[in-house]
Amino acid sequence: MVATVYGDISPRTAAWAVTELLKRGMPFLLLEKFGQAFVMPTKATKVAKWRRYFLSGSTGAAGDGNPASNYYIPLATTPLIEGVTPSGKKLVNQDYTSTLDQYGDYVTITDVVEDTHEDPVLAQATEVLGESAAITIETVRFNVVKAGTNVVYNNGANRAAVNTAITLAKQRQVTTAFARQNARKIANQVMSTPNYNTQPMEASYFALCHPDLETDIRNLAGYINPKQYGTVTPYESEIGNVDQVRYLTSTIYEPWADAGGAKGLMRSTSGTNADVYPVIYLARDAFGIVSLKGKNSLQPMVVNPRPAPGDPLAQRGTVGWKTYNATVILNDAWLCRLECAATA
Repeated sequence: MVATVYGDISPRTAAWAVTELLKRGMPFLLLEKFGQAFVMPTKATKVAKWRRYFLSGSTGAAGDGNPASNYYIPLATTPLIEGVTPSGKKLVNQDYTSTLDQYGDYVTITDVVEDTHEDPVLAQATEVLGESAAITIETVRFNVVKAGTNVVYNNGANRAAVNTAITLAKQRQVTTAFARQNARKIANQVMSTPNYNTQPMEASYFALCHPDLETDIRNLAGYINPKQYGTVTPYESEIGNVDQVRYLTSTIYEPWADAGGAKGLMRSTSGTNADVYPVIYLARDAFGIVSLKGKNSLQPMVVNPRPAPGDPLAQRGTVGWKTYNATVILNDAWLCRLECAATA
């Protein structure tokens, strides 16, 4: 008998299960589309590493790690002197690392359900677990990117003062800062399929936010409905474009309840202080992820009911998943968190 690492299913069935899990989960994986991704090889280290190269003497976004300083690449503007070798520059690098963590969950299916239920319970469990896996990983990734140090408050000097709806002026403050840091627009996306691949797209900055902000975003001057995009295909969760920014929503990107100023006309959990919503603006290569795609990305585990210690009558089986994840901010200047309130 050949043992497998998938419980009671064969590698071929496991491949099908992975595909089904990812199909159900892909709509929830928005950060998956825009991170600098790679697939970690098996039997390797648990530490994922991203490396950026730049010239010695650089400052700003790629050089000194300070998001407040303007990005500067040293130039060779001094004319060469005949017979004199210039001092030159060194090629230096900066590493960004993140340790892989393992995540997983399962559901129990009894022998009675398996024997008598008219629905394909195993298939349904696989689909639901696909959503669970995707939402878990998206939440973990979001907690990393929303903790960035580059933040703009819609009003006031800190989160406790925020109690106004998003404005075009604040969005432009973010995109102008991106331009000053030579942040590039995102022109490639990870495809919305279980396969690991990328495809070209119209270059834009992207913003991720909660659906509660949709009305306020639609009210911004210059708002374009996805129906008017023409040849550009919108994402399933995309609500529109404003200036250079395309907005996507997910309930995963929850607000900080009652964290703002007096609520006024804004949404509030308690009815006293405004809830504060993070809007995550992304430029290219702002963060890195170990991709939830490919052959070894997510492992299904199926155990059929069988006699065993603790279950002598073979009354319980399980269906589950496990995966590894790592997320790291690569450049705080190319990722900005705008904190605002939402009109009630």
